[in-house]
Amino acid sequence: MPEALELDIGIAKLAALAWGPPDGRPVLASHGWLDNAATMTRLAPLLCEALPLRIVCLDLPGHGLSEHKRGPYHFIDSVADVIHAADALGWERFSLLGHSMGAGISTLVAGAVPDRIERCVLLEGLGPMADDPAQAARRLGRSLRLEATKRHKAKRSFEHPDVAVARLREVAKMDLESARILLARGLVQREDGWTWRADPSLRLDSRMRLTEAQVQAFLHAISCPVLLVSATEGWPHDAKLMRARVDAVANLETVQVQGRHHVHLDDPEGVAAVVIPFVRPLLEGVSA
Repeated sequence: MPEALELDIGIAKLAALAWGPPDGRPVLASHGWLDNAATMTRLAPLLCEALPLRIVCLDLPGHGLSEHKRGPYHFIDSVADVIHAADALGWERFSLLGHSMGAGISTLVAGAVPDRIERCVLLEGLGPMADDPAQAARRLGRSLRLEATKRHKAKRSFEHPDVAVARLREVAKMDLESARILLARGLVQREDGWTWRADPSLRLDSRMRLTEAQVQAFLHAISCPVLLVSATEGWPHDAKLMRARVDAVANLETVQVQGRHHVHLDDPEGVAAVVIPFVRPLLEGVSA
């Protein structure tokens, strides 16, 4: 069973799950959009069984059991949240493990504080979604209009958790047990039934996104070895854009595994088989 943690990062208290001995090599993990720390429930134990790691997976603000923020959520703020969480853990140097949105966040963290990052494992993501700078005014205007209409929209409720599980599987295309693992931490019971625990404000459109040139600047700043794990039936992406991003990272290894977007939950053994050899040299004192 994972250890439950609470980290005070100043602007909020974050819940987290931890695996491995406290003196293990530190790895800070983060999850995808509207997921939670349970995303690493199946992969982390396999990694810690094979290697002396201390893996801490955060519930990012507004997700899982962490506190909600007042006001909108900005992607770039998540970078600070992760770094502040590392500070709260007393970690000066650490590795990163991120899935989807968490992979995008980890990419920016690795570029922002390259001297602190030892290795970076990205599952189904390399950098955040970017925007054409010419669309900035339109994006902000649309975002503000949607905020006015959606902010006070009531959360959807379900008579039984299994209904929510079925809904998640319909949207995210994951195995039954994977969905149940996420929603054991992602649902809360109210008087009128079960509802999503995540802050509804997370569903609001981003007011502003980085440009692709800015994302590229972060990628070029990464100095640690990076492993990018993609799934054969994973999240669709622009092949030309992804190639340019891959080429921008100085020391990056790519590997594809059979599965869908949540492959680390659906097939943790398959993902562990490629992650363990990538991380092992770090523990043997070999820089690659």
